[in-house]
Amino acid sequence: MNQSSTHSLSFANISNVVDAHGHWTFTLSLDPWEHLQLVDREGRAYSNINVIPLFPLTAPEHGICILNEDFEELLCIGDISEVTQEVASMLKQELAYREFVPVILRVISVSGKTEPCEWIVETNHGRTSFVLKAEEDVHRISNKSVNIIDANGMRFRVEDIDALDRRSKAFVEWYV
Repeated sequence: MNQSSTHSLSFANISNVVDAHGHWTFTLSLDPWEHLQLVDREGRAYSNINVIPLFPLTAPEHGICILNEDFEELLCIGDISEVTQEVASMLKQELAYREFVPVILRVISVSGKTEPCEWIVETNHGRTSFVLKAEEDVHRISNKSVNIIDANGMRFRVEDIDALDRRSKAFVEWYV
């Protein structure tokens, strides 16, 4: 947390992660179960941490919060440039995992017109199915784009409704 930084978002709720000059001193690593952990300069490990971007669409590398496994804030990094290259790389990788959103290319079938209903879709990552819990879980984000959140909280996106085949477009437009 460089004090000369213009980013007022930087703060720490735990000790031993910032030196006397205001620089971040923690490291990130993977535990034996491949879960991300934060290690302070005294060697204390915070396992199963969560990396949350405050502004994922407008400023994905600004305002990155690190939460413990109980979702309590440990620290917030105002700008990714404040940390070491190694920590920045791990943060970017974790943020990429978090922002994984399959794009729906085709709707193969929908089990019914009332919720909950099962959707079988073709995405840019292959065929999958999900349960749409409620109509409110389908959100138009632009004239052509739609986000769909399934019953488990997984997000799917239709990037361009007009690019869908007629049948797929009809299924999506039923909800928006």
